Amino acid sequence: MSNCDRITDKLFNNWYELVQNFDINQAAAEKSFIQIVAAYSSPNRYYHTLEHINHVLEVIQTLESQTQNLETKAVRLAAWFHDIVYDTKAKDNEEKSAEYGVSVLSSLSIPSDAIKNVKNLILATKNHQALNSDRNAQVLLDADLSILGSNPDEYSKYTHAIRQEYIWVAEVEYFAARKQILQSFLQRENIYFTQIMQQTKEKIARNNIKAEIERLNYS
Repeated sequence: MSNCDRITDKLFNNWYELVQNFDINQAAAEKSFIQIVAAYSSPNRYYHTLEHINHVLEVIQTLESQTQNLETKAVRLAAWFHDIVYDTKAKDNEEKSAEYGVSVLSSLSIPSDAIKNVKNLILATKNHQALNSDRNAQVLLDADLSILGSNPDEYSKYTHAIRQEYIWVAEVEYFAARKQILQSFLQRENIYFTQIMQQTKEKIARNNIKAEIERLNYS
């Protein structure tokens, strides 16, 4: 079995376990999962793939045990849909991803209050900002940005994959835009919101970002 197949099997088990909380039958779960897999397996995706979703869900699971007053099911559902629409030439991916999530979850008869929470969480990934009181968004955003605090090899793979997704952008323009995004993270008091991520990943993330900016300056 390939690594891709292993991740897909693991994700289906994760998805089925999650939607069973809402009494969704296996046939409906399988149908929606096939939709999700197709979206994340579309051409021109190199980073925003099922592997990314798997990683985000793994980090969420780690953070859940450290975070009080967390709406676990909403955070996990939002993780599944937060990048389901991804067009590097568009500026409304988060809005369209939220709409997509609302559509699928509505078709599964997920309660409207849960869908509303999922929609708001997905929209929070647009600017990666969360209120101090919004534990749900904090966990989702920290999981989404956890790659920034990865080891140098994983970070390098991530930056290469992002570049591939924006391969249509000329090098000069890409470098300038990328540096602007990276510098905006460095300007924050903290990149991460949760205490555990600040303690374990904050310094690593800042070092990775600084090193990438340095490489971009001399490319």
